[in-house]
Amino acid sequence: MQDNWNIRPGRKEDAEDLTLLVDAVYREYGDEVDLEGYDRDLLDVEDAYRDRGGEFVVLEVEGVVVGAHGTQPIDPDAGILTFRRLYLARKMRGTEAGKLLMDWAVDWSKAHGYRRVEFWSDTRFERAHRFFERFGFVRGSLRVVEEGKLKFSEHHYAMDL
Repeated sequence: MQDNWNIRPGRKEDAEDLTLLVDAVYREYGDEVDLEGYDRDLLDVEDAYRDRGGEFVVLEVEGVVVGAHGTQPIDPDAGILTFRRLYLARKMRGTEAGKLLMDWAVDWSKAHGYRRVEFWSDTRFERAHRFFERFGFVRGSLRVVEEGKLKFSEHHYAMDL
């Protein structure tokens, strides 16, 4: 990890920075953040993740939020959780930042007794899909999401830990 990089727990106060980060990525694909619908978790990551048994972190570089990642239980009894919100500012893509955040999520999951990760990823995020597959995730089914302003398709990814 670079000397000026810092992974820390996300806070409710990060809502504006997280919204800007995710919105910037969405706009690359002609979309925008929908805080009244699909993206409302960005307004309070403590409630949406930590208070529900998961965790959410941000990656800061020189005090600026440039990345994020979260974990959420799906079925704690079966040891299954999901990863959400792995986003990086454009300038951070292709660096070790994505691996750093994914390593954090896998390590957190194992330390909390989870045995399987399953998540969905927008079909347009092709670069991310190559990253997931190199990391060991297997692509599965496809679904269409229609919520609020957003309509998109997603690939399912899974990996046993």
